[in-house]
Amino acid sequence: MKTVKAIITFLIILTVFFFGTGLIIKESSYTSRIIINKPLEKTFSVFTDFSARTQWSPDYNAIEVVELKPGITGSIYNIKVLHNNQTTIIREKVLAYVKNEKITLFIDKDGVVERDDYTFSSDGSHTVINLSSSYQAKSYLLSCVLPFFKFKFKKIDEGFLNNFKTFLEN
Repeated sequence: MKTVKAIITFLIILTVFFFGTGLIIKESSYTSRIIINKPLEKTFSVFTDFSARTQWSPDYNAIEVVELKPGITGSIYNIKVLHNNQTTIIREKVLAYVKNEKITLFIDKDGVVERDDYTFSSDGSHTVINLSSSYQAKSYLLSCVLPFFKFKFKKIDEGFLNNFKTFLEN
């Protein structure tokens, strides 16, 4: 009987911990950094050319311009992504755009909203891209799960940056 009580107590604590995660952690964030052996102007130009993304991001099938604003800020794109034989539409909105310095994207995908701040700097012949990313779930149940997958989101974004580096340097 003591064993059953101990198991039930453990399961209750685990359940409270799981559901408490969604109440306590509303947003998760991380940073990444990559150095590209190309000049800043070239790197920024290719990175912010949304139509070229399908060339260096293997999961991107097509990019549709929903709304193109002068100066880029406020522009909206739908990106068709094929991953594990499933097609998903990701909506990206450009929140900030400063040529050769910064681009901030608001990304809406599968119950998760994400904000990616990319900053660009140069040390002469190399470009440094710093990514500061934050995300949160649209639903309570998903917010209980997301903090446990922070490493997965970071790995995906770092893969995205590495694909870009390989594409640009070759």
